[in-house]
Amino acid sequence: MLDPRLYRVAFVPALLALLVAAFSIGDRPRPVRTTLAPDTFLGANAMTTLNELASRYPDRRPGSAGDDALASHVAGELRRLVPGTIEVHRFRGRTIDGRRNLVNVVATRPGRPGPGIVVVAHRDAAGTDARAELSGTAALLELARVAGNGRLQRTITFISTTGGSGGFAGAREAARRMSGRANAVIVLGDLASSRPRRPFVVGFSDGVGQAPIQLQRTLQSAVRAEAHTDPGGPRALTQALRMAVPVTVGEQGPFLRAGQPAVLVSASGERPPPAGAAVREERVQAFGRAVLRALYALDNAPRAVGGSATRSIVLRGKVLPGWVVALVVGTLLLPPLVAGVDALARLRRRGEYAGPWMAWTLSAGLPLVLGCGVALLLAVSTLVTVAPGAPIPARGLEVGARAIVAAVALLVVVGLGWVVGRPALLRAAGLRPRAVPEGPAPGIGAGLAVTLVVVALWIVNPYAAALALPAAHLWLWATAPETGMRRVWALALIAAGLLPLVAVALIDARTFGYGPIEAVWSWVLLVAGGHVTVISWVLWSLFWGCAISAAIIVVRRVEAPDTPEDVTVRGPVSYAGPGSLGGTESALRR
Repeated sequence: MLDPRLYRVAFVPALLALLVAAFSIGDRPRPVRTTLAPDTFLGANAMTTLNELASRYPDRRPGSAGDDALASHVAGELRRLVPGTIEVHRFRGRTIDGRRNLVNVVATRPGRPGPGIVVVAHRDAAGTDARAELSGTAALLELARVAGNGRLQRTITFISTTGGSGGFAGAREAARRMSGRANAVIVLGDLASSRPRRPFVVGFSDGVGQAPIQLQRTLQSAVRAEAHTDPGGPRALTQALRMAVPVTVGEQGPFLRAGQPAVLVSASGERPPPAGAAVREERVQAFGRAVLRALYALDNAPRAVGGSATRSIVLRGKVLPGWVVALVVGTLLLPPLVAGVDALARLRRRGEYAGPWMAWTLSAGLPLVLGCGVALLLAVSTLVTVAPGAPIPARGLEVGARAIVAAVALLVVVGLGWVVGRPALLRAAGLRPRAVPEGPAPGIGAGLAVTLVVVALWIVNPYAAALALPAAHLWLWATAPETGMRRVWALALIAAGLLPLVAVALIDARTFGYGPIEAVWSWVLLVAGGHVTVISWVLWSLFWGCAISAAIIVVRRVEAPDTPEDVTVRGPVSYAGPGSLGGTESALRR
């Protein structure tokens, strides 16, 4: 029932979209630079502060007595260094140790009207001592001392947060309390680790998009000038994958999700350093000066550099706008959509209906939807006490007995949903849950169902739809019986449609330092904590359900036996068959 010619013709808009994309690529915005030398930042002072704080407050679990005592110390230092207002925000948030009473310290030095600059550093840590992770707080205090001399004209705010060891409760609270959009939010991570890991400037978000490109380039230029090394940067494919599945273990993520232009500066890259990582004064000096250089540049910029998160990606030194990516992905969805709708119309003219098979296909995702819903319920119970609404770095993620019990409960719920709930729902809808797929209707229904799910993903996030795009094309033909494809090859096509998702999962696990069990459990916590929106996990559950249904259709359908080739030689319309021109009885009598 599928028309290959119509399928091929539907690629024409995609070719036009690629032509538009080629002419839409533009130059990257120039970084903002300054001629002021950041000589007033003293790495020796920051290192002395770091050693003193690490010795006095070795245990800084979020919400612990050590964390609160350090918050009081930082508030006193900021009150002494910053000529402005000091606020202590107390709130309750979810951390790696469950719900805790937390404290943020906010110091604001007022300046000229306009968007201000925000400097953020978290002070908590999952491990003991953790000097490298505390170096951001030491650098923040040194920058506050420099800002007190009046060299910066814009309003500048220093925020000491907690919860940076996982969940980012402090950063989320700080972003929620910000009244307007800042010119830039600079998050200080590890500035002292002796083992650097690129990229040093991270702009990934917890929502769709990434930090403004000009802001990233400004910090990269400052790091290059002070550290005398290439700060690195993500490749175009990495940027696209991280916007398709928006997740980061850097504190800039919550600010970007809240609409603030934020970047992370860290010598160890996006992943936090180990608790026992060695520190170096030269590293603090270089990265601290780089941040101060960037502050000078942003302070003297004639216009605001920051903006909301951008969906554009940097491709070989050029900028590809996000709307172009959405256009290309949308036009590439036209071939399976047009071919599927055309096949659906052909079936209706023959008195066959693919609608029931579409419902049957989508119903396979309902057990997964049920499992995600139960995960949300477990987050409010005592079974899953650690479910912050943001990712947890590997060193703060603990898979204990409660986690194992919760995982078993989720598996039982999904299994019951498949064995009991789905068949009951299909019977109630008048569908046969164990019907043997016959004819073209099951394949057309499954192919069109997955295409519609990918279209819905495209509306929500075009980059996420790009991950599922191969499945929309491959599964349409894998489930169509008229292709004559053998079962093993059809199953191979279904597996090939899932490869992009598997690749993203493996890349993220490697980037964040997760093992297989930690990677799976981290996604359960992201759903339970509300980081993954309801519409996202519903659509992805339906997508995986379509994969299961497509595989079932291919496995259960009866393969046609090999038959001799039909006679294809034809004669004139009046041709009566063999012997009509000499084999008749009258001719033989002659």
